[in-house]
Amino acid sequence: MTRLAVRLAGVTKDFGPVQAVRGIDLELHPGEIVAFLGPNGAGKTTTIDLVLGLSRPTSGTVEVLGLEPRRAIARGLVSAVMQTGGLLKDLTVRETVAYTASLFADTRPVDEVLERAGITGLADRKVAKCSGGEQQRLRFAMALLPDPALLLLDEPTTGMDVEGRRAFWNAIRADAGAGRTVLFATHYLEEADQYADRIVLISKGRIAADGSGPQIRALASGRTVRASVPGVDRRVTAAVAALGGVDHVDVRGESVTIHAKDSDAVARYLLTETAARDVEITAQGIEEAFLSLTGETA
Repeated sequence: MTRLAVRLAGVTKDFGPVQAVRGIDLELHPGEIVAFLGPNGAGKTTTIDLVLGLSRPTSGTVEVLGLEPRRAIARGLVSAVMQTGGLLKDLTVRETVAYTASLFADTRPVDEVLERAGITGLADRKVAKCSGGEQQRLRFAMALLPDPALLLLDEPTTGMDVEGRRAFWNAIRADAGAGRTVLFATHYLEEADQYADRIVLISKGRIAADGSGPQIRALASGRTVRASVPGVDRRVTAAVAALGGVDHVDVRGESVTIHAKDSDAVARYLLTETAARDVEITAQGIEEAFLSLTGETA
């Protein structure tokens, strides 16, 4: 039987009267790339802290690779890439990685992790001279040194340009193909949709949805209708809002955006009862699914 990378069973975490995590059951398998999404205050950071052994659950079980989290980390099985901190600005990139390597009994070669993180060309640059995105790739290189079985990433591509993000995710995909499990938290919803095998959506301390990007999008019912409506007024918006299944109507000048379960009825009304043109119907995207499933507003 394959050992799970992460197992949370009935996990809760209270901070006094505040219930940050309210009963999470979650299993991550070796080689999965999993996006952990949720609005601020949803319980993402608390859950990640539990997996990292930085906090203990009020109730329930947390296991990492079949071990208590702190034991897994002590064995070098887990690495984390946080968004800020942890870098000495007066060292070069290579010196930073080499110093970090000296803290472990057994690591991958410094040149290998620099290449994997795409920062070989920055090896002799002082950390202080690196951009935010370059520093984030340096943290990634440091995290790869012990060759961890589980890698946790907090906003991993913050500050990276488009090319940097593409190179970063290519490296992550190659590592996952070799069996490494990756759990990352991000606010870039499209990035999660594009690169994660699986999206876990957390809201108010509970898992609101768990599945692939298409599965998550399918959970948000309805479609979006956009059109240009010359002379749009309150009479028109009231009539549209009164149609069955209309959830929201937004008007900006002549541009009208309508979220509805029955998009055909909305389009039919616009085309027959108004001067609408350029009518467009699209399925809900990952952002709309996120807002719908977490109960958040745009």
